Formats: sequence, structure tokens, C-alpha cells
Amino acid sequence: MNFVRTVWLVTRKDLLIEARSKEILFTTLFFAISCVLVFAFGFVREGRALEDAAAAILWIAIAFSGTLALGRAFERERQSETLRALMIAPMPRPALYLGKLLGVVLLLAAVEVVIVPLVSLMFEAPLFEHGWLTLGLLATGTIGFAAVGTLFAAMLVRARSRDVLLPVLLYPITIPVIIAGVRGTAALLQADVDVSMARLWLSMLVFFDAVFVTLALWTFEPVMTE
Repeated sequence: MNFVRTVWLVTRKDLLIEARSKEILFTTLFFAISCVLVFAFGFVREGRALEDAAAAILWIAIAFSGTLALGRAFERERQSETLRALMIAPMPRPALYLGKLLGVVLLLAAVEVVIVPLVSLMFEAPLFEHGWLTLGLLATGTIGFAAVGTLFAAMLVRARSRDVLLPVLLYPITIPVIIAGVRGTAALLQADVDVSMARLWLSMLVFFDAVFVTLALWTFEPVMTE
């Protein structure tokens, strides 16, 4: 119970600060919308989008905007010098990681609530015909991407060039997650919907989530204390 309470306190703290400032949410949302619109003007010709473009652009927007949000995940603690206080507080270190991870996932979920209908509209993509599968792909893909990103954001919080290093480290590791998300979503957008293939990619995303979250929980405390 103490572990769950700590996770909720860390998440609640981030959400309350964000609800008051809306700094990360608005910046991330504006970037994601701009990304979708730019690609829409490039890949839509005479009212028709290129085949499979919607799935790729959706996940590109999620990855790019997610990187922007992850870059600010520990910024407030660094600026206000509260990171050291969090580390010496009598609480489990994995709970701190899970609290930050949950905050990032909820933030990206709020962004996806806007950009998924936007992609569906701009590219005439039937993303809601198999709503539960689409939701599963988005949820598991977002968790896998954020799990790695939160760990790297914590690792680079004291680095001067963290804004440059974060995407350099993040994208090579999360490529399997992004590919699985793109292929699973594309399987649902085909003329002949391949539900079995979408479920296969979804199961792979669940596997990636389990591996990434487990490794991050295992390495978070040594990374933050060194």
C-alpha cells in the first residue's frame, strides 16, 4: 500500500502542477497537431491520402511529441532543486519511476485524444472501426515508448546536452515499439482488415512493455544514485 500511495503521490504532484501551468500539455499538443498537419499537406493529393500513410504519421506524431514531453519530465525537479529531496525521501525508488511514468503516459493519452481523430479526419482512416484494438495498440505502444523515455530522461537530468542526447538514445531502443505500433495500426486500416495480424503486433507490444518496464525498474535506482 505504501508503494501504491507513493506512485499516486508522485503522479498527482505532476498532474496538479501541469493542470495549473499547462506548459507541457499545450506545447506537446501544438507540436503533435503541427506534425500531423504538415504531413497531411504533403501526403494528401486531391483528397486522397497515400496508402498506409495514416498509421505511420500517427505514430511519428506520438513519438516526436512524446520526446518533447519526456524532455521536460524531470525539468521541474531539476530547476527547483527538489530532485535530491525526492531521492533522499524514505520511499521506494521504483515507485518514483512509476509515478513519473504514469504522469507521462496520461499526458500523452490526452494528446492522443486529439490527434487520433485528427489523423482519422485528415487521412480518411477508419481508426474507430476496431476501436478496442486501436486503443490497445495506442496504450501498449505509449507505455513502451514512455517506459524507456522516462528512464533516459532521469539518466540525463544532470547532463548539459540532455535535449540532444535524449532522442539519440531513445529512438534506437524504441524502434521495435514504433514499428509494432505502425504495422498493427496499418493492419486495421487495410481494405481487407487483418485483425489477426493486428492482434499479433499487439501481443508483441505487450511483451516489449513487460521487458522495458522490468528493466527500467531494475536500473532506475542505480542510474539515479550514481
